Amino acid sequence: MAKRIIRINQADNVAVVLADEIKAGETLTEGGVTVTLKDDLIRGHKVALTDIAQGCDVVKYGYPIGHATSHITAGEHVHSHNLATSLDLDLEYTYSPVTTEAKPSCNPPTINGYLRANGEMGIRNELWIVPTVGCVNGQAQAIVKRLTEECDTSHIDDVRAFTHNYGCSQLGSDHENTRSALAALIKHPNAGGVLVLGLGCENNQLATLRDTLGD
Repeated sequence: MAKRIIRINQADNVAVVLADEIKAGETLTEGGVTVTLKDDLIRGHKVALTDIAQGCDVVKYGYPIGHATSHITAGEHVHSHNLATSLDLDLEYTYSPVTTEAKPSCNPPTINGYLRANGEMGIRNELWIVPTVGCVNGQAQAIVKRLTEECDTSHIDDVRAFTHNYGCSQLGSDHENTRSALAALIKHPNAGGVLVLGLGCENNQLATLRDTLGD
């Protein structure tokens, strides 16, 4: 038989109704406690498992969720008519941070990486081809294919072309976003070398891209 009520935590003095409806007079056992309902209850509502004196905590999930505004007897419906929050008390808040002095380690951690000229560090050493426009994606891929077939690239972590469909017929901020994204990719520290490949007639001209790249 399916559970009709549940005591979520052993410290709880209320249980939650799981059944669609439970009638007054029904006797149920849950979490080692047997209780006879004094009220009709519906799913999600609470029933007292023990007597709860006025002003005492109503405990659910193992923590007080409020206090009884009147004496509640075991089996009685626990809801807004006899339960109130305990958060209306004036509390004085103080902030007392504890600070500790950081001491440099005698053996600082290290990783295997690639320190670039601008001070950034990559964790891979790859050769990239970045097209300024989607119209040269095929040429970029052909260059990668020919290079890896004809040259020894065993000392390089990877050779790849970053193909995309942008750089042509873009205007305003749309064009600027593409240029900024490609510039960030070109300057990424995981690339040991980057070939930027243009077509010549695209909106995203190499000269403008150089200005975005900076040094």
